[in-house]
Amino acid sequence: MNALSGISLILLCQLAGETFVQLIDLPVPGPVVGMLILLSGLLWRGSVPDSLRLVSDTLLRYLALLFVPAGVGLMVHFELIGRDWLAISMALLISTELAIAVTLLLFNLLLERDKRRSDSHDG
Repeated sequence: MNALSGISLILLCQLAGETFVQLIDLPVPGPVVGMLILLSGLLWRGSVPDSLRLVSDTLLRYLALLFVPAGVGLMVHFELIGRDWLAISMALLISTELAIAVTLLLFNLLLERDKRRSDSHDG
């Protein structure tokens, strides 16, 4: 297995996600559906292939470079952001709070499930 098969797997999942979204006309980005497809495949397989691990480690190493276009976009649309700063701030605040709450609930559910499994194996 080499890096080419890892990047091919990622791109195929993204293509499958884009195709699915276009066919069904979903209001969700295709790459998000592609990530769900990839996650499902990895869960079904039970492990991450070495080629995919190599590619994902490399992408994560250079992730900061992907924030440069976002920073440029902020500067280009500075006037628009300044005009709608309150709505943007509220959306960021609420979405962050929701993400933290969902993460906390999921963590608690998984902790309880793990405790029940541990208790059933002990008793």
